[in-house]
Order: sequence, then C-alpha cells, then structure tokens
Amino acid sequence: MNSLFEAGLEIQNFLNSKKWPFCFIGGLATIRWGEVRMTQDIDLCILSGFGSEKNYIDCLLGRFKSRIAGAKEFAITNRVLLLTASNNVPLDLTLSGLPFEEQMIDRSTPFFYAPDCSLLTCSAEDLIVLKAFADRAQDWIDVQGIIVRQKKQLDIEYIFKYLTPLSELKESPEILDNLHNIFKEKV
Repeated sequence: MNSLFEAGLEIQNFLNSKKWPFCFIGGLATIRWGEVRMTQDIDLCILSGFGSEKNYIDCLLGRFKSRIAGAKEFAITNRVLLLTASNNVPLDLTLSGLPFEEQMIDRSTPFFYAPDCSLLTCSAEDLIVLKAFADRAQDWIDVQGIIVRQKKQLDIEYIFKYLTPLSELKESPEILDNLHNIFKEKV
C-alpha cells in the first residue's frame, strides 16, 4: 500500500477511535472525484466546533508529531493543525465548525483506494465548493478535472447554494463567474 494511504488509515483509525466526525478533503478526495495527481500530504476536516478546539489539539498532539514549533498556538489562531503521520506523511487537519463543514462531513462517504484501504472523503460537490473558495491555480485545475469526470452527476444547484455565500463573505464574486464558465465549457 502506498505511504499516503497508510497515513490516511492511521489518522482515520485514530479519529474513529475517538468517535470524532471528520472527512478527507484535498488531494485524496481529488483522486477519488477528479484527475489522479501527485499529492504529498493529507488534508482533512475534523468537526471540532468552536470553543473546544484545545481539547482536540492536545489529544492529537499527544498521538502525532507536530511539523512546526508552536503548533498548538498556530492551530488555535489558524484553525489548522500541522502534524506528521508515523511514516512521515504530512497531515493538515482543519478544525471545522461552520454549518457547511458539518454538512460536508455528514455527506462524506467511504471510498476504496486499494482493497485494504477505505477512506472517508467529502462529496464531489463539497470538494468543488472548497477548491473554488480557495481560488488557487491548482484548485481550479482540480475543479475542472472533477467537473469533466463527474459531468452530469453533479448537483450544480447545491454547489452554488453553498459557494455563493462563501464567495460573498470573501468579497470575491469572480469565483462564481469562474465556476459558471467552467461548467459552460465542460458540461
């Protein structure tokens, strides 16, 4: 099994043992829903809510090695905990609490990356929302790949329902324009 999947299973088994709601996002989810691409780390969301993040952070730091000095303070400030799996694969854990994030985790489903490796990933629609909101060059490439591969299976209304308020909050209406254009071209 490849080291990325091993690290995914390691963090998933730990989170399941704690009964913490979570799902994989980022590169692993892109491999499932879009184009297969090289990814060096694992991104996931943990539903920590607001106010109890320190408990999650302390527990995770007790099990996994931090990638940076001051990891706890960084995680509290930025809501991202930077860890390393036992096989040295980087883990980026987002501490989630927004209603969209909770729904994304609720909608997540398992996917077999290998016969002995099933990981819980976000839906294709939720991944498009996350990547469009991030609004980086690689994210738009990933969005195009997801749209091409999933085509008419996507719930486009759902995507725009959740992306619209996020892009308004970010004051970036061009995000919606970019996504509309990609759908026109690819579907």
